[in-house]
Amino acid sequence: MIQDLKPYPAYKDSGVPWLGGVPEHWGVRRSRNAVEMRVSNIDKHTKDGEQPVRLCNYVDVYKNDRITDRLSFMRATARPDEIKRFRMEPGDVLITKDSESWNDIGVPSLVEYAAPDLVCGYHLALLRPFRGLLEGAYLLRALQSPAIAYPFYVAANGVTRYGLSHDAIKSFLLPLPPLPEQAAIARFLDHADRRIRGYIRAKKKLIKLLGEQKQAIIHRAVTRGLPSTGSGQATPDVRLKPSGVGWLGEVPEHWDVAALRHRYSQCLGKMLDSKRITGSHALPYLRNTDVQWDRINVDDLPAMDIPPAEYGRYTVQRGDLLVCEGGEVGRCALWSGELAVCGFQKALHRLRPRNVGQDVPRFMYYVLRAAAKGNAFNDGHLSTIAHLTGDKLRAHRFPFPPMAEQHLLVSFLDAALKQIDQAAFTALREIALLREYRTRLIADVVTGKLDVREAAARLPEEEEPLVDGVDGVDEDTMDGEEGDDESDSDSA
Repeated sequence: MIQDLKPYPAYKDSGVPWLGGVPEHWGVRRSRNAVEMRVSNIDKHTKDGEQPVRLCNYVDVYKNDRITDRLSFMRATARPDEIKRFRMEPGDVLITKDSESWNDIGVPSLVEYAAPDLVCGYHLALLRPFRGLLEGAYLLRALQSPAIAYPFYVAANGVTRYGLSHDAIKSFLLPLPPLPEQAAIARFLDHADRRIRGYIRAKKKLIKLLGEQKQAIIHRAVTRGLPSTGSGQATPDVRLKPSGVGWLGEVPEHWDVAALRHRYSQCLGKMLDSKRITGSHALPYLRNTDVQWDRINVDDLPAMDIPPAEYGRYTVQRGDLLVCEGGEVGRCALWSGELAVCGFQKALHRLRPRNVGQDVPRFMYYVLRAAAKGNAFNDGHLSTIAHLTGDKLRAHRFPFPPMAEQHLLVSFLDAALKQIDQAAFTALREIALLREYRTRLIADVVTGKLDVREAAARLPEEEEPLVDGVDGVDEDTMDGEEGDDESDSDSA
C-alpha cells in the first residue's frame, strides 16, 4: 500500500523555504490562526486551600504520543481558575515547552482522555485546535515532522536549559488540508505507525531473547566448562562437586573455588576532590558510567590531579579489569591501553591477577558478568543503594579452572557471543532504519509530498488502538550494552 503512494496532481509555493511546495488546494497558516495556546503554570506541589488534581506532566507527554486513561498521573493541587483554564479536552495537543536539550522541545502528544480533575502541568503548552479548521490528530502528526517543528529548534533559547517563548509557539507555520483530508492523513499515518511499531516490537523481542541466550551460554561455560560437541551440555566425563556458592551450584571437580582476594589484587580508585580537579598533574580519569559491559568510554573524559608518585595505585594498565562499585554493581570491562596514562575514580575497582601465569582476566570478566546477572552481588536490601565494597568483592568466591582451560573457555565464549552480538546489532540497525522510515513517511505525508487519500479510504474500519509510547515498548537494548546506565550516581 505505501509503495503505491504518489504525489498530488498540482502544487503551489508555500512561501516557506523548509516546507517547499504544498498541494494546490491546501492552505498554510501560522499557529496563532489555527490553535488556542495555553502555557500551564501548575506545578507538582500540594498547597493548602487548593483543589486536588491529577497532573499531566512533562514525562507523560515526552514518553507517550497519546494521553490515555492507562497513564498514572501525578497528584497535585491547583486553584479553581487554573483548573478551568488548563483542564484538557479530547483533541487537544500538548507539547514540551522547556527541556534540557534543544531537540526535546516541541514534542507533541494527543489528548484522548479527559476528566474534570485532569489538568496540563508545568513545562508544557496546551494547543487547542480551532473547531472546523484543524483536527488534533492531524496536528499531532504535523508536529512530529521535522519540517514543521524546525522553527521550534531555532527558537529554543537557553544554555543549560532550553525553552520556547509564547511568540515562538504562536508563530510556527502549519500546512492545512481540508478537514476530511486531515482525518484521512491521520488515519493513514496511525495505520502505518501501528505496523511499524509491530515490526520494532518484534525486533526488540528478538534482541531480548538474544540477550537471554548470551547470558545462558556464559553462565553454563563459567560453571560447567566447555560444552561437548553438538549437545550444548557439559562434557559427560567431567565429575562435578558442590561449590558452596549459591549462584554457582556445582562446578567441575578439578576447578578451584576461592575468594577473589587469593587470586586477584583489588584497588578502588582515587576519591574525586573538587579542589584538585585541575593541576600540574591532571590526568583523564574513568568514572562508573564510562565502564559498560565489555566496553570502556575514553571520549571526553574529565581530568583529575594524580601526581606521578600515585600512578601505581590510581592508574590503569593493559589487562586490568575495571568493575563498577555502584550503579549496576559488578558491571565490568577490560582496559586495553586505549590511553597512555589514565586514572580511575573511587566508583571503580581495579582487579589484577596476583599471578599472571595462573589466571586470565578475560575469563574473570565472564565470571563477574555471570555473577552480576545472577544477582550474586545483591545484598537483599532493596531499599538501599547497592554498593559492592572492596571487602565484599574480595570475599566473594568464584570458580577458577586451570589456566589452560580458562584460555579455552575465553576462546569459546568470544567466538560464540560474537555471532549473537552480530545478530543483535543487525536487529538494532533495523530498528533505527524503521524509525528513520517512520519519520520520513510522516514528514512526506503531512507536508503533501505524498497523497494518501485513496489509501486511507481502503483501510479497514476497525483497528486496534495505538499502544502508548513511541514504539509501544521500552527503549532499553540487549543487556544495556548499547547505551550507558543513566542510573549511575556519577554519570556525566
